[in-house]
Formats: sequence, structure tokens, C-alpha cells
Amino acid sequence: MQLSTSAAIITGGASGLGEATARYFAEQGAQVTILDRDAERGPKVAAEIGGHFAETDVTDEASVAQAVEHAMSKMGRITAAVNCAGIAYGIKTVGKDGPHPLDAFQRTIDINLVGTFNVSRLAAAEMAKNDPEPDGARGVIINTASIAAFDGQKGQAAYAASKGGVVGMTLPMARDLASTGVRVMTIAPGIFMTPMLAGLPEEVQQQLAADVPNPARLGDPREYGRLAGFIVEMGYLNGEVIRIDGALRMR
Repeated sequence: MQLSTSAAIITGGASGLGEATARYFAEQGAQVTILDRDAERGPKVAAEIGGHFAETDVTDEASVAQAVEHAMSKMGRITAAVNCAGIAYGIKTVGKDGPHPLDAFQRTIDINLVGTFNVSRLAAAEMAKNDPEPDGARGVIINTASIAAFDGQKGQAAYAASKGGVVGMTLPMARDLASTGVRVMTIAPGIFMTPMLAGLPEEVQQQLAADVPNPARLGDPREYGRLAGFIVEMGYLNGEVIRIDGALRMR
């Protein structure tokens, strides 16, 4: 597969890792449809990159189905799906305010894990209809986990559980979709300069960067986008999780 001829849907594409990926894909010639809940910024980003936008709640079956239908109407096909939509809470299992609110845990799982699977399954159904390339390829799904899936910190029980689920379904999904020519990969980012981190004090950002072995800095969202683009084009990558974290191991 070539990124320049791809037709991609990107969830969470209005900001952060998703926006960087959408911009990079579009720069390389790919068609892009952004799926995001942000009905204000999403269309702006889409217009800037010459793409399309669909207001989407990834946890809602009908919402995603409509978004996929919209993407198909605009692009004619879907060959790549990048799942970047996600949330994170910093809440201990039992803290000074009592036990972890169950609704916060449920919401994290619903968006990060269920939402990822919801988009993946519906996108894969459309990819399976594509004419195969010479090697049988019809599409690729790229999900977003986190290094928290492997070494989550305190306060990350919900987040780590959701991302651990994304890691866990990577291989079985790849096996499920092998006969259709659709690959499934997962990227596990470390600490990236997303809007959430950009709002932290400069000294906090420097401290976080100092914990990264090499290079000792926060990740650039565009690096995530470039890796996603590489995965699209590297057809022998399948069923695997790639960490992009500067060798950081959280403790």
C-alpha cells in the first residue's frame, strides 16, 4: 500500500496525535476524513488539509456507522483507519475522596477500548470490499495504546486497563481479518506534547522530558503520524505493537 493513494479515516483527528496524523497523511497525498466530537475545530482542521469531517461519538454504533458512510461517500473507499480518540483520568483506586468513581472507569473503557473496536470493526467491513492489491492487501487498521498498558503509573488504573485491552486485541483482530487482507497494528506512545501536556507548567514539562532516556524530550505528535504512515506502507507489519517512547519505562 502507498500512503499517497490511501483513503483514511482518523478518529480524534481534531487535535493531538490524531490531528498530526491527519496533517501528515494529507501532506503525503492521502485522502483523509476526520472523525471527532469537536464540531468546531474538526471542520477547521479538515478544511486546512483538504479533507473531510464527520462529527462522531466513537462509543455509539449509529454515530460511527454514519461517519463511515460519510467517509465512503466523500472518498469512495477506506483503506486505512487510525484510532486516536481517547481520554485519560488521573484517579487512584482509593484516594482521599474515596474509591475510584465507577462511571469514570466505565467511560474510559467505553471511549478508549470499546470505541476503538467499534470503529475498527465497521471500517474493516468496508475495507473487505476493496479490490485487493497484488499481495492481497485491502486495508490496515492502526490503533493507539500507550506505554501505560505495560507499566501504568498510580492513578492510571482505568487508562492502563483500557490501553491494555487495545494491546490484547491486536493479534486476534489481525488473525480474524487475515483472510480479508486487512492488517491490524497498534502504536504505544510514550509522553507526547499533546494539548493536555502543553497546558502544564514549563518546569513540569522539563521534568517529564528529563525522564526519557534518549532523546531526553517529549515526543512530537508528528512522529506518531510518520510512524502511522510507515505502517500503512510496510505491508509485512501485522498483529504487532510498536512502542514509540525514547526507551522510557515508567515507574
